[in-house]
Amino acid sequence: MTTYLFPPDFWWGTAVSATQIEGAADRDGKGKNIWDHWYEMEPNRFFNEVGPAKTSQFYDRYKEDIALMKKLGHTSFRFSISWSRLIPSGNGAVNEKAVQFYDQVINELLAAGITPFVNLFHFDMPMAMQKIGGFENREVAYAFARYAERCFTHFGDRVKTWFTHNEPIVPVEGGYLYEFHYPKVVDFKRAVQVGYHTMLSSALAIERYRRLGQEGKIGIILNLTPSYPRSEEVERDVEAAKLADAFFNRSFLDPSVKGTFPQELVEILKQYGLMPHVEEGDKALIAANTVDLLGINYYQPRRVKAKETPIGERPLMPGSFFDGYDMPGKKINPHRGWEIYEKGIYDLLMNVKDHYGNIECFISENGMGVEGEEKFRDEAGVIQDDYRIEFIANHLRWLHKALTEGANVKGYHLWTFMDNWSWTNAYKNRYGFVSVDLENDGKRTVKKSGWWFKTVIENNGF
Repeated sequence: MTTYLFPPDFWWGTAVSATQIEGAADRDGKGKNIWDHWYEMEPNRFFNEVGPAKTSQFYDRYKEDIALMKKLGHTSFRFSISWSRLIPSGNGAVNEKAVQFYDQVINELLAAGITPFVNLFHFDMPMAMQKIGGFENREVAYAFARYAERCFTHFGDRVKTWFTHNEPIVPVEGGYLYEFHYPKVVDFKRAVQVGYHTMLSSALAIERYRRLGQEGKIGIILNLTPSYPRSEEVERDVEAAKLADAFFNRSFLDPSVKGTFPQELVEILKQYGLMPHVEEGDKALIAANTVDLLGINYYQPRRVKAKETPIGERPLMPGSFFDGYDMPGKKINPHRGWEIYEKGIYDLLMNVKDHYGNIECFISENGMGVEGEEKFRDEAGVIQDDYRIEFIANHLRWLHKALTEGANVKGYHLWTFMDNWSWTNAYKNRYGFVSVDLENDGKRTVKKSGWWFKTVIENNGF
């Protein structure tokens, strides 16, 4: 019996990104990106010193992988184009071998009956662009728009669902505040400028997409983290949660969907001298080029409380305005250390319904990382990941509740199809429906959860 039935055209699938699965980092004309460069400089920063060249071999095995997606029932699949593979210098001639590769991937997906969702930027700034400042430099936002237009022109006849960025706040946090992305800067004001130009680049790309008159939709994918106060009864805690929401969610959500930045965030940036450089016409450009579709990545909530020490210590950070709160008794993924709070997915969807015009959206990432997952492999070689099945099912129940209450949610994608390279964590935590055996030439084996998800898709529910 199917208790949770989803609409007939619900998007079932998974998501990946270029640098995390392709491998072949130095082949067929690909230019270096920041990850290739950083690994060359500091391989010790990467778990077990596994770098971006040794990812899951999708560049060579895409036909095998897409055949497996078809076998597991995928109706849609999100991947990203590598900017530095398509345009090695970031701003110049197109690499025809890259065009050929992405043409083949798109054609293979369509032949398998899988709708391609294509993202343009997933943390992988071309090194040539980083050398002139990355998104700190306004010229890189313009270069991104030109790269986007080339993608629309080359692939838009077959790709009808596009995204400008995935989790745009992460390179801001990682690269300019907390040192877990290159260039490892710690400077709030520069971080704000990077975030602003990233948002500008999204609007510029959307403007070009619409100017081309292509028949499709263009959106953005945001990692939305619901912010919960320690106590709903304590006004200062509630205010702290609102501030966290403004910094980490609404900083990109509001301009992407509403075309404006949160006023309370703008006021704080003005108060502390952190406002970015803005040029005439930017406000109108961002207001006129909002998204058609919103991808929501949800992993865990953020719990906060009022600041217990005076604001003003240096270096100033977003976290200077509130404190984190370690809620007693919270449910934890013991294999990753992150909180599991399934209702968060419902709260996010209802917030989008009630405060963002019920824009068309989907869960573009949700998933459970597990360190040392090999210990769950049985004698037949299959990972018995019942914990992942429980995780997905519990989130889908809350998604279904939001759907029945009117949320305009159109699909669910797991992160990720197969175990992939997770930046500095490399292959430390495994997320996929398909295991990748690094000791056996990347051999693929479907996990128990992959077969379970196939039955969910076949039944359009569970």
